[in-house]
Amino acid sequence: MSEVVLYDYWRSSASYRVRIALNLLGVEHKSVPINLLDGAHRTPDYLALNPQGLVPTLVIDGKTLTQSLAIIEYLAETRPDYGLLPSDIADRQRVRALSYAVAMDIHPICNMHVVTHLMTMTEKADAREQWMKHFIADGLRKLEAMIGEFNGAFSFGDRPTMADLCLVPQVYNARRWGVDMTDFRRIVDIDARCAELPAFQAAHPDRVKP
Repeated sequence: MSEVVLYDYWRSSASYRVRIALNLLGVEHKSVPINLLDGAHRTPDYLALNPQGLVPTLVIDGKTLTQSLAIIEYLAETRPDYGLLPSDIADRQRVRALSYAVAMDIHPICNMHVVTHLMTMTEKADAREQWMKHFIADGLRKLEAMIGEFNGAFSFGDRPTMADLCLVPQVYNARRWGVDMTDFRRIVDIDARCAELPAFQAAHPDRVKP
């Protein structure tokens, strides 16, 4: 069997999601750090792997995969025993909706290249922090309401799914930027429950920082 290789950046939310997925599934892999701050994602060698110049990139099963949720869905479909996605089609839609609420609505507008561009358009020293706080808090408020529609120990059900793989890195970012989490009780409870699991612990940025 060919070696599994994850190209990631320790603080990338998208990479964090895939690290958790690999850990939950027990997929042994080699990690290759791609330092976004040094521009390693823009080198010709890396762009040959991932034309978008984003992280993560996962080499697995003889394939080169990009885009974190597409990677996780591939893992869920090729290794279905764990249940990253539920077996029922309606339940899969619900988990995807929770996942996309983070990965497609919160994450893109709080990404590094977006906020870097923002800072070229304003002289306000606190613009970056205020931008992050506003959009992360707004997104989490909506996500809290969505999760509140379901029962279970985690975002959907009593075991982690793709939704939790998206939630936990976003909570990490929220705390990093000083977002007030007081009103997000369900989210905070789920995050704490995930933090007790070895797969989440091993994927935490503080554990994988080069």
